[in-house]
Amino acid sequence: MTPSPLNHAHRLPARLRSELASAAPDPRAILRWAPEVVAELSPAAGTTLLSRWEGLAALGSLDLTVARTLEPHLDALTILDEAAVPAGQFPDDATWGVFAAEGRGTRLTATPAPDGSWSLSGRKPWCSLAGTLSHALVTAWTSETERRLFAVALRDPRVGVESGTWVSRGLDNVVSSATDFREAPAVPVGEDGWYLRRPGFALGGIGVAAVWWGAACSLARRVQASCAERTPDQIALYHLGRCEMRLHAAGTLLAAIAHDMEATPPRAASEAWPTALRVRGTVHEACESALEAVGSVLGPGPLTQDEECSRMVADLRIYGQQHKPERDVAGLGEALLDGETASWSAS
Repeated sequence: MTPSPLNHAHRLPARLRSELASAAPDPRAILRWAPEVVAELSPAAGTTLLSRWEGLAALGSLDLTVARTLEPHLDALTILDEAAVPAGQFPDDATWGVFAAEGRGTRLTATPAPDGSWSLSGRKPWCSLAGTLSHALVTAWTSETERRLFAVALRDPRVGVESGTWVSRGLDNVVSSATDFREAPAVPVGEDGWYLRRPGFALGGIGVAAVWWGAACSLARRVQASCAERTPDQIALYHLGRCEMRLHAAGTLLAAIAHDMEATPPRAASEAWPTALRVRGTVHEACESALEAVGSVLGPGPLTQDEECSRMVADLRIYGQQHKPERDVAGLGEALLDGETASWSAS
């Protein structure tokens, strides 16, 4: 039987899709629907890995500001569940981000107190929606070589969000800022190194790729519609065919990996990360094909006169920057030399 790609078309209820579309591109309005999205897509709701990734693809197909706002919230709740953080420790209506990036010249340090409590001091770069969310999971250094994950209330007066530095034309409402912590109270989530070692780290990276894939499918549908409305030339047909090949390959890989990892869950991120790199790289190439097709087939019209199309293109270009093609593909090559089995290896 030929494997089928992800199917995101009906993964979210029509009413919820409509409400989210109406809320876009305002993150505050989008977050009001977070509880319903969590009820549909979170592991706690009993969803499979496949259905979660299909749901994330549905969000990406709908609007990338919607997806970029809600995916970290879903990820944070999944992480808290993985860490077995007691229910009720945080407000039920908390809205979450995950801040794990590091930046040159900045360092966030976690310091324990004699009573066992912790506080964070320093600066964290690339904190998306820090001025909008109520809480975040943040990585901080506990020593010169170790990091740990902490939960922090972002509205605490000891947390300050830098303003005026986000000038992006893509995801322009999903503001990423440096955030300063001045002995801000923090709750440990897992032990040192747990955040990066846990299997969910790799699975979360694939989930982001599912969002990209959904957005690229949305753009490919526009290319197909344009070709259907006129007599397409060979160049237009080439781009449409290439979109189909690469998006089918990427969607099929996403679905196959979801089935494989459900059947045999990875025990650590290191075990699953080469697979995550394969998936993310394959999806990224499919996204590049869709973006190129939009420019070549549709021309400047939709990019200058169609708000939804123009925003999707700009948003996907920025969102896709989370993938570093050369470094990530080189990382996959390194994994092969370190013992990861290549698909072409003799069995």
